[in-house]
Amino acid sequence: MNDVLIDRLAIRDLVENWAVWRDAGDWERFRGVWHDDGRMMATWFQGTADQFIAVSRKGFENGVRILHFLGGTSIDLSGVRAIAQTKMTISQRAAVEGVECDVVCTGRFYDFLEKRDGRWGVVLRQPIYEKDRLDPIDPTKAPKLDPELLARFPEGYRHLAYLQTGIGYEVKRDMPGLTGTEVEKLYERGRRWLAGGDL
Repeated sequence: MNDVLIDRLAIRDLVENWAVWRDAGDWERFRGVWHDDGRMMATWFQGTADQFIAVSRKGFENGVRILHFLGGTSIDLSGVRAIAQTKMTISQRAAVEGVECDVVCTGRFYDFLEKRDGRWGVVLRQPIYEKDRLDPIDPTKAPKLDPELLARFPEGYRHLAYLQTGIGYEVKRDMPGLTGTEVEKLYERGRRWLAGGDL
């Protein structure tokens, strides 16, 4: 195999391991997908990889379940740098206005990756939130949502944000969606990264 194909396989393996190990609570191996300066951006958290692991672990131990399912991956390689975009869903279950519900958000993981000392790792993960939906576990019940609160959040993740706000998270309100200023800025950061620029 040529080096480019080996790098692409290593990146895909890393992306898949991220989802499996995080959702399984395999924190030691999960740390291995990040570089030491890795950072995570999410609706409910923005910070270093180590901080993300700590809060994810605490939530996992307290019964919080934020699960991920992956689809196809597109990888742009430039030497020891890469941008990987991976189709995904984020699923979370919790009580919403007293009714147990699932929220499923569809989008992409947009990963800034670098190969250091022969190992690919995540430098920054920024999800792109494209659309979401909320479903009561019991279809005979429906939560009565506060329309004013729901409208505070971008269309791509407003139900996820509503659920997360209801269980106590401070949700970031300017995450990138399918279109718009925020995702265009993200794409520009990706182009700079591949050209050798700083994040």
